[in-house]
Amino acid sequence: MRAAAPASGPAWMRGLDTVLGLLIEIPAALLVVAEIVVLFAGVVARYVFHTPLVWSDELASILFLWLAMLGAVVAFRRGEHMRMTALVSRAPPAARAFLDVVAMAGALAFLLMIAMPGYEYAVEEQYVTTPALEISNIWRAAALPVGTALMIAIGLLRLAARARWRVTLGAVLLVAAIVAGMMALQPVFAQLGNANLVVFFVGVVAVCVFAGVPIAFCFGLATFGYLALSTGTPMMVVVGRMDEGMSHLILLAVPMFVFLGVLIEMTGMAERMVGFLASLLGHVRGGLSYVLIGAMYLVSGISGAKAADMAAVAPVLFPEMRKRGASEGDLVALLSATGAQTETIPPSLVLITIGSVTGVSITALFTGGLLPGVVLGLMLCFVVWRRSRHEDMSDVVRATRPQILRALMIALPALALPFVIRAAVVEGVATATEVSTIGIIYSALVGLLVYRRFDWKRLWPMLVDTASLSGAILLIIGAATGMAWALTQSGFSHQLADMMAGLPGGAVTFLAVSIVAFVILGSVLEGIPAIVLFGPLLFPIARQIGVHEVHYAMVVILAMGIGLFAPPFGVGYYAACAIGRVAPDRGMRAIVGYLVSIAIGLVVVAAIPWLSIGFLGKGAP
Repeated sequence: MRAAAPASGPAWMRGLDTVLGLLIEIPAALLVVAEIVVLFAGVVARYVFHTPLVWSDELASILFLWLAMLGAVVAFRRGEHMRMTALVSRAPPAARAFLDVVAMAGALAFLLMIAMPGYEYAVEEQYVTTPALEISNIWRAAALPVGTALMIAIGLLRLAARARWRVTLGAVLLVAAIVAGMMALQPVFAQLGNANLVVFFVGVVAVCVFAGVPIAFCFGLATFGYLALSTGTPMMVVVGRMDEGMSHLILLAVPMFVFLGVLIEMTGMAERMVGFLASLLGHVRGGLSYVLIGAMYLVSGISGAKAADMAAVAPVLFPEMRKRGASEGDLVALLSATGAQTETIPPSLVLITIGSVTGVSITALFTGGLLPGVVLGLMLCFVVWRRSRHEDMSDVVRATRPQILRALMIALPALALPFVIRAAVVEGVATATEVSTIGIIYSALVGLLVYRRFDWKRLWPMLVDTASLSGAILLIIGAATGMAWALTQSGFSHQLADMMAGLPGGAVTFLAVSIVAFVILGSVLEGIPAIVLFGPLLFPIARQIGVHEVHYAMVVILAMGIGLFAPPFGVGYYAACAIGRVAPDRGMRAIVGYLVSIAIGLVVVAAIPWLSIGFLGKGAP
């Protein structure tokens, strides 16, 4: 669904698209700024002046839903909603063009289905008064129908702007025929009972995902279809569950850490970290590969977003690694593998999501994620050592001790950032949601005052990009929350719990089955939607059979990371290829060894719970 602007169509249509873009992007970017200000003001008022702002969380929550919906609209306009394109990209050009229109029509079908329920939900919320600000909750809930209406307008504009009207008409008629056919089969679905779960949550989701429909809309179509055609549930409930999933205040960390990730790249902090590591290890065989592994570990502890991590590190290291003879395939393979390795490094967005949907302490997750990342990093280092034993280093000059010390002094403000973030959470200065704003302020000051590198021209695009990526993530979480609720209401969650709890072999078998399942889920759904869907179901089972929740979280996150960055389906792998500007087929063979080493590391982490819970204190079993 990649379409930044209509490529064809009359001038008035392109002009309308531009105006719509500005009307959406300006408030979305300003909402990112507003959230930073509100959250940081709350930290300062509470910790510095000891006078908490009782209304700050409430205002942040109201603004957050608007940020999520407008961000989703920006992502929809830009074609940046997450989708699986592994099959679509291999189709012939004509088929690919047809499937792209099908993806847009499928997304529009869901939006049209929830338009009226979204309006009804907002109208109902007008009778609810917020406790602190004492205003009608319709000011918050209106974000849902407004965002839906804007996406419908953009979708219709995209379809109308396409030059090949026969392709567009055919795709739209196909989607309309499928929807009409499903509606005609309603009496049949009403008699199927729980078999509908397979039809909608396996069949419909699979067909939509492989057809290239964005994941959030796949979930939405399946949930809406299941509830509308096989139950008597009012559709307004679906919108309410989406609201609940998208507006959880903990998830405010998503846009904040996404912005922090691009900020450290813009201010040169990531470049300084990499420079220091290169001065230490650049002279040894495979040294820059070790630097890449270490840099991803450090940067991941700051940005929380894998795409931001890779974008910050790869442009700094890849040119020099190419000069030393590294193959492009090995470069992108190692970059992808480090993406999987660092999934547990705080403040990972997946860790934050697990905390929000399962109730596990985010502070405990932040603590538990450090050592598993080290284990996988050591496994990758072993592969690098094996592959670089015969590297020619005759032309490489070893950095002198004064040069290393100078690089350390330059990098020190950047290296301090992960420790500033960690200390702020542990010492109670800020919550896991608020601590990102401390990182943002710190990074901005370092960029302005220390490194004197702050490109004001890039600031606005960074804010819009933050809103877009955050909206895409949060819409998935909202749709997945609605699906998880439907699964729970059907009784599936209890059946799954009974089945998993009854597996022979107890905790060992449970962990093994979970690893296999989440590798598959990670490759198809990505980490966040998979966690939102299955976390609330599986984490209580883990607790019931004696697996510590933090240990279980590390196991499933690493398993999803392998799926996410493993070709041919893992979208993380293709993101690494795009960032490294390398054709995907170049790294297919090279990544096998790295993935095998990570899989071995995952088995080690699963077998030794202490690696995940050893530093949690007396509460760990």
